[in-house]
Amino acid sequence: MKVDLFDFDLPEELIAQTPLKDRTSSRLMVLDKETGKLEHDIFKNIKAYLRAGDCLVLNDTKVLPARLFGEKEETGAKIEVLLLKQVEGDTWETLVKPAKRIKEGSVIRFGDGRLTAVCVGEKDHGGRIFTFQYEGIFYEVLESLGEMPLPPYIKEQLEDKDRYQTVYAKERGSAAAPTAGLHFTEELLEELKDMGVHIAFITLHVGLGTFRPVSVDDVDEHEMHAEFYQVTEGTARLLNEVREKGGRIITVGTTSTRTLETIATANDGKFVSDSGWTNIFIYPGYEFKAIDGMITNFHLPKSTLIMLVSALAGRENVLHAYKTAVKEKYRFFSFGDAMLIV
Repeated sequence: MKVDLFDFDLPEELIAQTPLKDRTSSRLMVLDKETGKLEHDIFKNIKAYLRAGDCLVLNDTKVLPARLFGEKEETGAKIEVLLLKQVEGDTWETLVKPAKRIKEGSVIRFGDGRLTAVCVGEKDHGGRIFTFQYEGIFYEVLESLGEMPLPPYIKEQLEDKDRYQTVYAKERGSAAAPTAGLHFTEELLEELKDMGVHIAFITLHVGLGTFRPVSVDDVDEHEMHAEFYQVTEGTARLLNEVREKGGRIITVGTTSTRTLETIATANDGKFVSDSGWTNIFIYPGYEFKAIDGMITNFHLPKSTLIMLVSALAGRENVLHAYKTAVKEKYRFFSFGDAMLIV
């Protein structure tokens, strides 16, 4: 299957640069995955498309202010470091710009020396392993020095850091937000609970692989980057009960989808408490074992995310929906509008 099959024309002005003031006021496209029928609405009205007994599955990962700007100790050269994942203790895998200046043994200072990093390993494509040194609590130092790692297609500064976090973000560790969840407010979640919709949480720490373009011509040759996930016993029990009672399991975002499909694939369609690393790659031809529907944003052309959505709703249905979204001037990507697939 060729990657070009997932291409579409996207005018640059439709890439949302800033979040809306009211999270629930984004537009909502509803796609019937069986017929391809489309409806247009506002996200705050999502209650009309859900029913008692359904379960929404949300990713409670929290984005780290993971972009650091410092100076190389020996030369004063300006260096940008992006934290990707914690290897162990104070040692992290990172992405460095410009990487060619940083070799094993190089030292970078941040914030007048409140935080220093020693390079202890080199990886391909600008990757470096650093051990950090500081006084106090690492995450508190990071909060004071770091910036939110906004996706490369967002050119404007974010005034409020919390707008790149979901209102239910709890488990620190992501290099990017699970953006389908940005449309929810605490009030909307309470309204859904009141009408009998179950709310379940999983954790998947989003890595930069989510933004990495597919660089091969054939979908089968693409390799996903592994990301850490965790599902609690309580969530697994709730999901099994919802399934047994005939309720629909609707994931919020591709990260929640990949987590549940990873677990269901390994356990004959059942949900169990589990944690580990997943590199599951979902594209057309994949048979879903865990979910009945999904809430998601509008994704990049030729990305693994549009491939996942196409696996659920059919490539032709999805490309028709995206063509309609462009025509109707929906907002795309992280701060953009939403799609519900049921």
